[in-house]
Amino acid sequence: MPLETTSIAKSLRLKNLRIDDEVQFIRSWFEKPLSTGAVMPSGRFLARAMARLVDTEVPGPVVELGPGTGPVTEALVEQGVDPARLVLVEFNPVFCRMLRSRYPEATVVQGDAYRLKHLLGSLLREPAAAIVSGLPLFNKPLRTRLRLIADAFGLLLPQAPFIQFTYAVVSPIPRNLPGVHARSTERIWRNLPPAQVWVYRKG
Repeated sequence: MPLETTSIAKSLRLKNLRIDDEVQFIRSWFEKPLSTGAVMPSGRFLARAMARLVDTEVPGPVVELGPGTGPVTEALVEQGVDPARLVLVEFNPVFCRMLRSRYPEATVVQGDAYRLKHLLGSLLREPAAAIVSGLPLFNKPLRTRLRLIADAFGLLLPQAPFIQFTYAVVSPIPRNLPGVHARSTERIWRNLPPAQVWVYRKG
């Protein structure tokens, strides 16, 4: 098969895969909107913005919370994260099956990411280099969000980032939280809907 034809075929397969992912995501949202949190998977501009915030030179696992169909996972791999380093925590069993099929080297954990310490406390053999979250934090009360960030810091290397996106214009974790340094990226207008990425570090 000529190279140009192969490239077109690959492009069509990827396009069909994304359409299938969007259909599955919408179906999951209709069934459990509070769990899924978004109607569509994260766009590639948002996914890449999140992945760029992970320092691939820092050793240790890279944990992703709520990967869904895997757009941010894909961006992390493209950024240079070895799939064998990935620990993917996903609640939806259908998405878990998809992730295991696409990233067989990764560790896929089916469970509630808001019980992070319980899920990963004995699983991680070394501190995490980063935690990347697509969880719908504003769907949860503040105390649940605070417990999540505390559990996350307990699993991370010192100064390692907890990376979280939001469609809101304010931080899902209070910016004035004692012992937490927070900063945000520019708003990503090319995502639908526009989103912002927050990075939290202990210190």
